[in-house]
Amino acid sequence: MTYTAHETEAAVTLEPGTPANAAVLWLHGLGADGYDFVPIVEELRLPNSLAVRFVFPHAQARPVTINNGFVMRAWYDIKGINREAQEDAAGIRESASIVNEYIVRETERGIPANRIVVAGFSQGGAIALHSGLRQSATLAGIMALSTYLPLRASVAQEASAASRTTPILMCHGTQDGVVPIQLGELSRQQLVDLGYAIDWRTYPMQHSVSMEEIADISRWLQSRLP
Repeated sequence: MTYTAHETEAAVTLEPGTPANAAVLWLHGLGADGYDFVPIVEELRLPNSLAVRFVFPHAQARPVTINNGFVMRAWYDIKGINREAQEDAAGIRESASIVNEYIVRETERGIPANRIVVAGFSQGGAIALHSGLRQSATLAGIMALSTYLPLRASVAQEASAASRTTPILMCHGTQDGVVPIQLGELSRQQLVDLGYAIDWRTYPMQHSVSMEEIADISRWLQSRLP
């Protein structure tokens, strides 16, 4: 599949060569931008029959406590990477509302919710989980890469009934020194305990993406968007 790139201040969009029949909203990690995962689309080697519109939003710039208050693109502030650290609930919910706006936009363009995947890496993956679990319609899937479940205490009360059947792919590096795999494992277990079916994959890598993982993502997308 060939794609045409459209760039705005808000996002990078890869439009397929034929009318889109599915969409993937892919959120970048802390300090990156929407361009970060654009090159991976070609490596997914999706079949021409699968005309996916890929949307890569840019997070706004904000001070990040864990990085000495430096201003960088971030979906929310981070004060610490552990289960006891105070979370930026307002920032998380604000970014989740942006994802909701993109989902509405895609449905208005003719892509039903069950043909939309919300994906993200690291901090972007946390937003993908947070927003995906609270959707009023069942999505095609949630893809959470090298990340964790934010605002975990509110999930049981706030998760929608529609999300109970949304497939979730969680991938993590066993040597991740940024978001320790233990955080990913604890997040996976909490979701399993709540009744979610989690496709959990691990790879011998650090806080990154590997070719093996990309191949698994491709197969998972094709299974979710036949």
